[in-house]
Parts: sequence; C-alpha cells; structure tokens
Amino acid sequence: MDAANDIAEFLTTRRARITPEQAGLPSYGKRRVPGLRREEVASLAGMSVEYYKRLERGNVSGASELVLEGLARALQLDDAERAHLFDLARAANPVVPRRTRPVKQQIRPVVQRILDQIGAPATVSNQRLDYIGANAMGRALYAPVFDSPRQPANSARFTFLDPAAPGFYPEWDRVASELVAHLRSEAGRNPYDRQLSDLVGELSTRSDEFRVRWAAHNVRFHQTGTKHIHHAIVGDLHLSYETMELSADDGLRLAIFTAEPGSASQQALDLLGSWTATPDHVATPRPSDRARER
Repeated sequence: MDAANDIAEFLTTRRARITPEQAGLPSYGKRRVPGLRREEVASLAGMSVEYYKRLERGNVSGASELVLEGLARALQLDDAERAHLFDLARAANPVVPRRTRPVKQQIRPVVQRILDQIGAPATVSNQRLDYIGANAMGRALYAPVFDSPRQPANSARFTFLDPAAPGFYPEWDRVASELVAHLRSEAGRNPYDRQLSDLVGELSTRSDEFRVRWAAHNVRFHQTGTKHIHHAIVGDLHLSYETMELSADDGLRLAIFTAEPGSASQQALDLLGSWTATPDHVATPRPSDRARER
C-alpha cells in the first residue's frame, strides 16, 4: 500500500462526491468535473489553491492538524473518514515506519472461558477480519465461514471468494461494502501490516467486486450494526451486533450477536442454541451443499 497515492485518491474521491449546493456554493454553467473544483475546496479549507493541489498529489509532509481539520470540514468528512485522513497523513510523512506488533493468532484460555459463558453467538477476530475463536453458538452461526475452503477463516475472504457467501448473506452488497470500508480504515491505521497488505492483494487479484469497492476509498467504523443471515438449519436471522476491544490482547475484538426478544430471529437463535447443545450434532450444511441435495 502506497500512503501518498492513497491520500491522493482519498481526497479526490471525497471532493468528487460533494456538489457546490451541498457546500453552500453557487454553481454556474456546466461543470467539467463531478463535485467540487480544487479551488473551491481550497477556499472552503482556508488555504491556497497551490497548497491544496500539493496535498491532493499526496504530499502532506508538514501538514498541521489545523490544515487537516480544515480539509475535513471542507470535504464534510464523517468521523471514520476524518480519522482515516489523519491516519493517512501520519503514514505519508517521511518518518521511520512504526513497527506494528504481530496480532496474536490464538486467544487466551480465560477469553475462551468467557466466550463459552455468553448465552448468545460470540466471536473473536483481529483487525484483518480473521476469525480467531468463537463459542459454540458463534461457530454454528458462522459455520459456512469456519468451514469454508477459503482459509484461514476470514470474513472478507469468505464474502468475496466463496460462492456460498451470497446465499449466506441475503444483503451481500451491503455486507461486502462494509467489509471493504473497514479494511480501508485498517490499512490507514496500519499501513505497514504485511499480512493486511497480503490479504488486500489476494482479494484485489481474485475478485472484481472487491477491487471496485477498494478503489472507492470508502471507510467506516465496524463497531456496531445489524446482520441479515440465512442459516442452513434455522433459516433467516436479523441480528444486532456490538464489538468490544480486548484490552489485554492488542488488535483482538469480541463481537456478540443478539435478536429482538420474542422475535422470529430470537426463536431461531434459541433453536440454534438447542441444536449446538446436542452432543452429537453434525456440522452445519453449507448453503451450496443444501442446493446440491435438492
């Protein structure tokens, strides 16, 4: 990943999505470019046009926090985009690269015990979306991911490379876009993470859908939200999830999935819990496996 190129493309794509009307500017005649012109962004950010052009070429060396805040306001960045801009600026400055500690690939026994005590599907993953662990319900809920031939088990790898993914995620387009936006954010925070770069390279090479979304430079925080899952055993589930950082395990986070009390999804989760509690339960069929059985 090239930090200077990333910041150039990020600023360009953010500028292109804002109309003069959205920025409170008059619009005269036909415009040759979508969104704002460079001189309009410079004016809104309180800087010279030449200085903004330098920033949009990826040269952010010496850019102050005040300059970056001005850009964030002018481009109407949300919290995730603003954080991404600052991350890219840090990565693009000519300083000695910060060495990132390798993320642990095994969870501690005490964390597994906590997982096993949670009465809802729960998983542990790292910032690259590798699944590091889960409780029984979490593993059953995400069985197609854990059992996917696309290994190691990774949410993005499954979504873009496994043909079972669209059947598992009825809202595949939304899930795919959110995953890529999360990886974009992580790439800005950890530009020297070799394993993250390798994952992005693998997905870019093998998936047109990933490559198009990666080029959009969209970013988001992946801390809370909803999931619509079609499970091969219990059917459709509409779940909410919350994630929490494991403070003692740098880079690992716990995700817990719940349903509205009394809803059909809660009944499906109860059924999933009963099924996983059966000692001799068999592996969950993958959506593609069930299609072949018909």
